[in-house]
Amino acid sequence: MPDTQLMTLLGVGFVLGLRHALDVDHLAAVSTVLAERPSLLASGAVGLWWGIGHTLTLLLVGSVVLVLGVHIPPKFEFIAESGVGILLILLGGMLALKLYRERWHVHRHQHDGAPHIHLHSHQRQEDHRHRHWVVESIRPLCIGMVHGLAGSAALMLMILATTTEVGTGLLSILVFGVGSILGMMVIGLLLSVPIVCSLSVSDRLFVGIQGFASMASVVVGVWILVKLTLPVGSP
Repeated sequence: MPDTQLMTLLGVGFVLGLRHALDVDHLAAVSTVLAERPSLLASGAVGLWWGIGHTLTLLLVGSVVLVLGVHIPPKFEFIAESGVGILLILLGGMLALKLYRERWHVHRHQHDGAPHIHLHSHQRQEDHRHRHWVVESIRPLCIGMVHGLAGSAALMLMILATTTEVGTGLLSILVFGVGSILGMMVIGLLLSVPIVCSLSVSDRLFVGIQGFASMASVVVGVWILVKLTLPVGSP
């Protein structure tokens, strides 16, 4: 492949990787994880590990397709997309359950003789203790791998339409992955800003944002499953 054509292919792949990070299902999944880790530093790490998991899966599938010449069956994409929908519902449901059972409840007391109700938690940690970074990285890594599996079929079609060379194809996938990693790290930082800021405003706002992230994840997951079950051409 001529150098100019190769550089164009890699450049387009990088830009598409950046754009790929903006997919609604990606935003919903990462937002749910970030809602439990209100930190700018953590948000960058979540985006990084999501992107690494996403890229590893794409490279694995790409190696099988390009090296062994295996064709991805149509049903594979349906199963993978369904897995993403179910994953989003689980992520949103788990966050909602955590908010309901472990963290927040209605606390009633009195101010100047008048009854008052507000959200209260006995389990929120005010110190800086946290789990090891390896443990914190496993979740976004696995989520990224699931999303990479769901998007692999479309990417393989794009790669095979431009080249059948193993080296060029895998390099294109890698560049696409780097673009998605950088894109998700930036998006993670942007998404975490309102979460972090809400902590300094009020607990009610903070839990409201967490609740919204939970609901959005479930809604997107259900939407993906419904879209997959609708006949082709349905509105």
